[in-house]
This record gives sequence, structure tokens and C-alpha cells, in this order.
Amino acid sequence: MNRRLLTILLIAFVIAGACALMVYRLVGNRMIAGRPVATARVVAAVRDVKLGAVLNASDLTTIEIAGQLPKGALFKPENAIGRGVISEIYEGEPVLESRLAAPGSGGGMAATIPQGMRACAVKVDEVVGVAGFVTPGMRVDVLGSGLPPGTPSPTEGTVTKTILQNIQVLSAGTDIQKDAEGKPQQVQVVNLLVTPEQAEVLSMVANQLKIQLILRNPLDTKIAPVPSAAMGSIFADRQGAAVQTRPLAGGARKAAPKAYSIEVFNGSKRSEQKFSSPEAKQ
Repeated sequence: MNRRLLTILLIAFVIAGACALMVYRLVGNRMIAGRPVATARVVAAVRDVKLGAVLNASDLTTIEIAGQLPKGALFKPENAIGRGVISEIYEGEPVLESRLAAPGSGGGMAATIPQGMRACAVKVDEVVGVAGFVTPGMRVDVLGSGLPPGTPSPTEGTVTKTILQNIQVLSAGTDIQKDAEGKPQQVQVVNLLVTPEQAEVLSMVANQLKIQLILRNPLDTKIAPVPSAAMGSIFADRQGAAVQTRPLAGGARKAAPKAYSIEVFNGSKRSEQKFSSPEAKQ
């Protein structure tokens, strides 16, 4: 067979194969796009549900979701009715298992306490530091000020020590959630989320020392070693200055009296006369 004819046939087969591949891909993509996507109906919120609220039937509805479902989604409203909300749920958002308290635990602040944690109430002074400016969800350090055990007298000096660090504020006063504007309120009782061991320390310190809350950045979770601060160390420089200016024993010596000299010029003659100071005459 003619070599030229074989070349033309080979090129024709290559072009035909490429066209067939393109048609196969186009038809396959359309078939995949035309397939029905699996959907499921899950429980969602009809309105915004605040932290601590108990879900009712009027708060819930069902919506259809296509594709992969959120982890912990509920499929029946009766599985969510009567359970407390531990994280705010917004309108149209699916109700997840992680947003609800355990069945039978009810609502309010108690339902927001994670397992293994405790809510410890601390009485604070609303005019000291930021004690009157904390809101639920903030992070604080707990400081205690007072006299160390065994101090013979109050004149030895007050000591301030950092008791706990990076503690979450569970509630401020009677509020367990921020208001719409996020404004702080002046309160005298703050509930802190602590472990059982921290609750023992905090309760003991609250009865013996003056408590102060120090606000911190919620992204700063580092526990830093902070030494105690004593009143005596703060005024140590003043005590040192007082010691240096204290008069010496036996009285201070008086400085030697100064003498003054005057040069007198009379024509070409020069003479010098010395005079003593008024203190020397006395």
C-alpha cells in the first residue's frame, strides 16, 4: 500500500479518537450534573435562641440540606425540645448536638457548665480594677491581696499574689450572656468557670484576702510565672534614701569657714588684702 495513503489514514484515526474522547467527556459531565443530589431534612431554629434558653416546639422547624450534613445534626424536633441551649443558635441555623445541654439538665447557667468544671461565685468590689467591667465569656486573672499567714503585725506590709490565670467569666451578676451592645455592667458577684481544685483555692482565698479581677486578652492563654509583690519592696527605694540622709552619730561636722581675698591696684602698685567670712567671725 502506498505510504502516503497510510499516513493519511493514521492522521484520520488520531483526529477521530480525539473527537470521540471530547464527546465522551462532555456527555459524561452532563450526566453527572443531571444526577439527583441526596438531601435530608434536619432540625433548625425558627428564630434566634439565646444562651441558657430551653427549646420549645415553637422554636424549631425542619429544613432540607443537600450534600454532606453538619456533624451532630438532629433529624427529629422531639430530640431537641426541652433541652437547654449552651451556645447561641441563630435563625435558620441547624440545631446541633454540641449546641445543646444533656437531656434533663434544663436551662440557665447550670446547663452551660461543661462536665468536670464548676461555677464559683466571687464577690468583687465594683470600683476596683475592671471588676465592674467584665462580661460573660471574657478571660481574667484572679489576684489576692492581704497579710501572709504568720505576719506579726500589719506594719510588715501587704502582699499581692496572682492566684489563678486565664479563667473564663461564666456570668456577671444575673446575666449569663452579653447584651445586644456588649456594654459592661457594674456587679458585685462574678461566677468563674474553674476546675474543682481551683474552686477550693478560690473559695479559701475569697474568705481571707481581697479579690481583684484583671482583664486579659482572650487570645492570650499563656500561664506566666508571676512573683508576689510586697508593699515593702515597692517602697524599698524610699527607705534607702531615708537611710542615706539620716544624720551621722555624734553630729555632723561644720564646713570650714571660707576666706576672701581682694586685689587692690594703686597706680603701678599691686597689693592683696584677705578678709574672713561673716560665719568665721561668729
